[in-house]
Amino acid sequence: MQNIEINVQAVKAMLDAKSDFLLLDCRTPAEHATANIPNSMLIPMNDIPARINELEPHRESLIVVHCHHGGRSLRVTEWLLAQGFPNVQNMTGGIDAWSEQIDPTVPKY
Repeated sequence: MQNIEINVQAVKAMLDAKSDFLLLDCRTPAEHATANIPNSMLIPMNDIPARINELEPHRESLIVVHCHHGGRSLRVTEWLLAQGFPNVQNMTGGIDAWSEQIDPTVPKY
C-alpha cells in the first residue's frame, strides 16, 4: 500500500508533469475563495458523503486531498480509502505549506 501522506513538492512535480490525478480541496467555499491551487476541485469536507458521485470518475486515479493545514484532508483521505477508493493521499501541511514552500503568491490566512 502506498503512503497515505504526500508532500507539497511531490504534488507540484505531478502538476508540472500534467500527471493524471485529482487535487481535491476539502475546505469551505470562503477558504477556497481566499486562497486556492489552480485546477483543484472544491468539495467541502462535510459535503463529500452527499457528493461522492462527483468523485466516482476518479475512483481508480490518484486523488490528493488538501485543506488548510492537513487535518481535515487526512480525515477525508481515510474516509475515501474506507469507501473503497484505492489511491488517495493527504497533502501534508495543506495550502499553508503550499504557500510557504511552493507558491508565495497564495495568500496565507
